[in-house]
Amino acid sequence: MASHKTKTPRYPKSHLVAASGIAAALSIFLLVIPTTDVEAKRTFVQLELDPVQLQSQAAAAAELDELVSETLTATSPLELAKPVEAVQSESAPAVLQALTETPLATEAVTAEEVVKTPTDWISVTVAAGNTLSVLFSQIGLSSGTLHSAMASKDAQRFTRLNVGQVIEFKLDEHGDLLAMRSKINDLETIRLDRKGDKYGFSKELIEPEVHTRFASGTIDSSLFLSAQRAGLSHNLTMQMANVFGYDVDFAREIRKGDTFEVLFEELRVGDKAVGSKNILAARFVNRGKTFTAVRYTDKQGYSSYYRADGTSMRKAFIRTPVEFARISSRFNPGRRHPVLNKIRAHKGVDYAAATGTPIKATGDGRVVHVGRKGGYGNTVVIKHGQKYQTLYAHMVRYAKGVSVGKSVSQGQVIGYVGMTGLATGPHLHYEFQINGTHVDPLSVKLPASDPIAQSERTAFLALSKKLMANLDQRGDTQLAMLQE
Repeated sequence: MASHKTKTPRYPKSHLVAASGIAAALSIFLLVIPTTDVEAKRTFVQLELDPVQLQSQAAAAAELDELVSETLTATSPLELAKPVEAVQSESAPAVLQALTETPLATEAVTAEEVVKTPTDWISVTVAAGNTLSVLFSQIGLSSGTLHSAMASKDAQRFTRLNVGQVIEFKLDEHGDLLAMRSKINDLETIRLDRKGDKYGFSKELIEPEVHTRFASGTIDSSLFLSAQRAGLSHNLTMQMANVFGYDVDFAREIRKGDTFEVLFEELRVGDKAVGSKNILAARFVNRGKTFTAVRYTDKQGYSSYYRADGTSMRKAFIRTPVEFARISSRFNPGRRHPVLNKIRAHKGVDYAAATGTPIKATGDGRVVHVGRKGGYGNTVVIKHGQKYQTLYAHMVRYAKGVSVGKSVSQGQVIGYVGMTGLATGPHLHYEFQINGTHVDPLSVKLPASDPIAQSERTAFLALSKKLMANLDQRGDTQLAMLQE
């Protein structure tokens, strides 16, 4: 009987390619996906295969292995990346089905083909030592972009950075600057927006609501600490000191037990206090003597403070040229000079203060001397009409714009505390002359300004009565709450 040679069956090439993909996926699946712990057992299965069928399957398997090898060799890691991710996120049957229906990628995706979309706002917090150039670099913006963005004078407000300030950037689809913004405070936000090849500056201002608020306190150590505990800001405390500065010497006359009550304007945005404006009315009790103040704006729009009865609080001179300084030496015609060690009249008052402390002109006048003046060192002399003259000595430097012949106003800064000339430490030496004669600046009776105009008196007294009643009512309410 003649023998017949059985031919090994051939599979369609599309089936073999699909099979090769399945084999590759299974290999990766087994390497990537952890399996659960199982108990290993030997299983014996009785198989009876026809020798001819076995030979045919062996040949097909060999051909399949060869195709799988060629496919893996020709396929880059980038092309296998997608199937790996799919294996990690989908079930094995779904992966196998996808592989049999979708051929493997034959070309890598280039970066240029990735579609970019504009980003959301990117926030950067300013750290110590940061400049705007550093912040631009951190988010990948060039120095050229920085130069373009800061081209206008208004835009340069972004260069004045504070530690903790937040700058927000918005980039376009190419990673270029589209806009930037920063919240300066609770009331103001500044912004830049790209318009063509330039950047436009804008700012958003929130108009706060004005509320009337009451505060009171008793001085036990210092005015500033007591005012702070009462809820007054530094600016309001200084405002109160300036209002009563004609009657009370805050450098030497404040005593423990002195009290104050203040009605002022508070700025609010929603429930948050964001600042304060003017003191509307105040009462200050110093060593048992009560002083009152009411703010009034006349028909011409000029605002000033008057006592509750309408007499002027403003005098032609303020009592002290340096706020809250310590008196280190008083007016003394027979004082022994600390440097020369001999009797020499001390014709003024010395206010000890840190170098650089501002010095204010005590009254309106005209500057008649600026420069060195013997043992006085750097000195400014101001003439106030024909009768009065004041002198300010030992300055470390003069204020900008102060020169001989220039007019100055009461409270204007004319220089800064120093120790030039014959001085043992930083202080201001202040002198006061009347008709060429030196007098004690601390005891001289200062001339007062005019009272409220007669044409304004009725309107003023109505306002004064209302504000002082408000002070009394709120003070009584607060006292009752404290006693509960």
